[in-house]
Amino acid sequence: MDQLNCIRTFIEIARTRSFTLAARRRGISRASATKHVAELEKQLGARLLIRNSQFVSLTDAGEKMLEGGVRLLEDLEGLSESIRGETAGLSGIVRVGVPPSFGAHHMTPAIAAFQAEVRDVEVALYLDDGTSKLVREGLDISIRIGEALPNSDELAKLLTFAPQVAVASPDYLAAGPPLHTPMDLVAHRCLVHVLKTPTHSWSFTGPDGTVAAPVDGRFRSNFGDALLAAALLGQGISIHPTYMVREHLMAGTLVRVLPDYEPTRLRIHAVYPQRRFLPARIRLFLDFLKDWLTEHGDRLESPLVRPEGAEAVSRSAG
Repeated sequence: MDQLNCIRTFIEIARTRSFTLAARRRGISRASATKHVAELEKQLGARLLIRNSQFVSLTDAGEKMLEGGVRLLEDLEGLSESIRGETAGLSGIVRVGVPPSFGAHHMTPAIAAFQAEVRDVEVALYLDDGTSKLVREGLDISIRIGEALPNSDELAKLLTFAPQVAVASPDYLAAGPPLHTPMDLVAHRCLVHVLKTPTHSWSFTGPDGTVAAPVDGRFRSNFGDALLAAALLGQGISIHPTYMVREHLMAGTLVRVLPDYEPTRLRIHAVYPQRRFLPARIRLFLDFLKDWLTEHGDRLESPLVRPEGAEAVSRSAG
């Protein structure tokens, strides 16, 4: 039995923790996937997986095989590219993890533009909250959006910046205490993103320079769309990239809070594993994505339009 096929099947099982899902991704039957793992374990003389009817997990040998198997396939791909030329017959798949709103607003049109130019490269987009382990999850790239990146052994490419805006519903602001400067947020319910705001502090730049305001509230999440939904329901004040709230600002269902103060812009990075060889299709996609976001930077901005009188509400709430 082809050992490389067995390794490829094992890697998919290790990543998905499912024989059924791995078999579907590999385009083989579940029975074949089971045979591939059994053959690989026989060749290595070691048990790689612990499985029963409810879960699949890796043994210590399986962890080593996952890491080493990924490197082996990368080296093989690198050797193939070096022999035939990096861009000759450019093909394969790029797996990208991305936050849902950014994926819908920006990655989808960027991928469409990329594939119009590079027709034989597939791109698969996966939900990623920024905490995925890239090798284990099988991601080539993860899009991370935040003020800073956590310390990591992974490599990062700065793509662009995303402006933010603080927002709340008109009803919430009308019923709340006065809100004139960022420090007034202490008296308000704030909807905190636990990944982007680990210190529970929002930073603003305004007439008096940079201000870091402590924020807290009864609802928090690592999912920006959930915080946006809560803001629309009048549950408090939230901060979002402007592209997420464009339509709500235009419709007046949300109002810009503290219009004289600008929240810190977010950095948008593409994070990818350190590897001895980065396939040409991934390098090409990274370069294309950076250029596309630079060229279409206006898509990250939002015309912060408020209905007549809404700004007055945000300035004099309470």
